[in-house]
Parts: sequence; C-alpha cells; structure tokens
Amino acid sequence: MARLKTGITNSSRGTTSPPNQGNTLDQINGLKGQIVAARVIDIVLDENHPKYKNVGGWNGIGAIFFELANKSGTGGARSFALPYDSQQKTYPLVNEIVLLFSLPNQQMGANTANQSYFYLKPLGIWNHPHHDAYPNLAIPKITNQSKDYQATENGVVKKTINEPEGINLNSPINPSQNTFVEKSDIHPLMPYMGDSLLEGRYGQSIRFGSTAKSQSEISNNWSSAGNNGDPIVIFRNGQPTNVDDRGWIPITENISQDLSSIYLTSYQKIPFSIANENLVSYTTKPTLPAQYTNPQIILNSDRIIINAKNDSVLISGQNSVGISSNGSVNLESTSEMNLSSKLVRLGGVKADQSVLKGDTTVEYLKILITELQNLSEALKVVQDWPSGAPVPNPVLLTAANSSLQVFKNVYNEIDSVKSKTVKTL
Repeated sequence: MARLKTGITNSSRGTTSPPNQGNTLDQINGLKGQIVAARVIDIVLDENHPKYKNVGGWNGIGAIFFELANKSGTGGARSFALPYDSQQKTYPLVNEIVLLFSLPNQQMGANTANQSYFYLKPLGIWNHPHHDAYPNLAIPKITNQSKDYQATENGVVKKTINEPEGINLNSPINPSQNTFVEKSDIHPLMPYMGDSLLEGRYGQSIRFGSTAKSQSEISNNWSSAGNNGDPIVIFRNGQPTNVDDRGWIPITENISQDLSSIYLTSYQKIPFSIANENLVSYTTKPTLPAQYTNPQIILNSDRIIINAKNDSVLISGQNSVGISSNGSVNLESTSEMNLSSKLVRLGGVKADQSVLKGDTTVEYLKILITELQNLSEALKVVQDWPSGAPVPNPVLLTAANSSLQVFKNVYNEIDSVKSKTVKTL
C-alpha cells in the first residue's frame, strides 16, 4: 500500500494542478467491468470432454465454463476462461468461485479490442484446502443443501462429518475426468506467525515455517528446542490414517504418522525414531534423530528408493555412515563390490581375530601337503628285521598308502577353497 501511495504522489510532482480525480474514478469503474466473480459450471481437463475442440484442444486444457457468481445462467454458449498463470495452476472444481479478468488474448496484434477471460485460483469461500465449492442456491434440486449453505452464511460453521451433500464437484458431461472424491476428514494445517503454507486438496503440503513456541492448544511438535524464528521446511504427502472426521479443525504435521515426509531443519528437535536404533556396530554411537538439535534432513515413509539412472549414488559422512535394519542388509553388484578401510571388523566392534589371506594360505598348505606326501613315500619303504631278514612294515605301509591318497586328493582340490568373488590385500 505504501508503494502504491508513493507512486501516486510521485506522479503528481512537477505539476501545479491537482490530479484529475474524475479520470481515476473512470479507470476504477472501468476496471470493475473487467473483473468479475464467477461460479465454475464445467472444466475441460482431457481430450474426451465434448467441448475439448471448442476451447482450442490441448491448448485449452484447464478452460472453465462459468456463470456469474450472483446470477444464474452462463456467460454465453461460447464463453470460457483460461488459467491466468500458465506456470502455476490450481484447477478449480465445479461450483467453486473464481475471479475472472478480461484481458488481451492471442488476437491482440490484429485487434486491440479483442479480449478473453482469464481466471485466478478458487476463492477461499470456506478457507479450506480440500474444496471451496459454493453451489447456486437458486437451483431447486439442492433445496436441502441450500439451507445448509444459507445457515453457514448466517454464522453457523459448516461442519460435515461423513454426510454427503450432493454437491457437484466434477464435470457434469465428461465422466472421463471425474476423479475428485470429496472427503470429510481432510484437515487444514495450523499456521504459525510468519508461515508460508502451500496445501493441496488431499493432505499434501509444504510449510516454510519456523520454531514457533505457540500457546495455542494446537501446538506443533518441532519447537521444544531452539528459538522462535529458527527456520524449518516440511514436505508432507498425506495425513495420518487415524485422523478424525472433524475436518474443519486444523492439525500440524506428524513425521511418524503422516504418509510420507521430508523435514529440513535448523535447530529443532524432531520426535522421530529410526526403525533400528541399537547401533551395536558403533563404539561411539551417533546422536539419535530425536535428540539431535543441529541442522538435519529427515526422510520418512513406508519405503524410500534412491536411484541414479545414469551415474552414481554417493553417500558420504564426516563422522560415519550408518546402515541398519531390523531384517537384513543386502548389497549387490553385477560387476564389482570394493571395500577400502584401514581396519575392517567382521561380526562386531570387538572382533580381533585376523582373516587369512586365501591365496597365500593355499600356497603354504600345498607346501605342507607336499612334504607330508614325501614323508608318506619314505614310510612306505620302512622295513622290519624280525628274523635278520628285511620285510616291509605292514602297519606303516598301509598308513602311508592311505595318507598318500588323501594328500593327493586334498592337493588337487585345495584351490577350490579360494573364493572367486571376495578378495583381500
């Protein structure tokens, strides 16, 4: 407001006559004719809509047909409006109210007087993210519904708990695009001073917020530590499945119960536990997420997938990288798996037995087996002298022959004990 006021003041500088109030009023009155409130009576969202070609085909996706909010009847058989912003769009539901602007269209180069309607996102009639529909109360078929909305206008807050109103929120003539389902348990987010909130219709949201030690009975669970004003960003997809049906009461995000969450914190303490907090592979355990009060990023969902479709996934930590599971930890590669460290402990942090080098151990065993074979060959010719004449020692001969066969078999198979996939230095 101050900027506009300054602009008006500056525009009169250097003149001795007062501003022409009549021209200003004429411009304001002319602007009134260019901005109207309209009720959406239909919207084109796919190629199956009967009026898909009328609005320009794919270039007309999002086009709405409308009636003036305070009057019955459409704006004409060929009247429709397109989204005002082609980069950020909120497509209205049938019976929601939008603001229409009469602005230049594609024909402005040929005809400066040719204009079309463009619409902004739906008005917050009910100030609720799920929908803000307000049907035409003059239509006889929704008499009961009219009483409900008129009661709301008179100060009775509209609180619906699983009571279908019969409000038409989808296209009346294109079943192909009619996917919106009205739900009574979608809650708006509780705001705190300075918040910027972006809320979807089904419990999705982005909060650009901060530590807020609010005294409201609807308090958040991330402000027990830090100071008011410490920044936090919360991405949430889906409310808790056990949320109650009183959808008009605001709620706050809950990282443990929301369907999927990403938290970007600064100095908050987030009440969150990872699936396995034993961390027995650590000699000095890292601070658990629920006790950490420095910047951290938390992702939580039923399943998390990280995939690099063309290059690499790099995970690095200044102190440690911890991977834990209540089930199994599985590592796979179709090529190589390389592990490099000054010390590798297998089985636990107290492991102190050295791992043998397979190739070197096999070579030593081959030497040992060869020497045992030589010893067995020597034992085969050992003779006894029971009557002064030499005779073979039957016990040693039998043992030597048996040992030679065993040594031969072991020698021939010993290379097979070496792993073909695990190598060490």
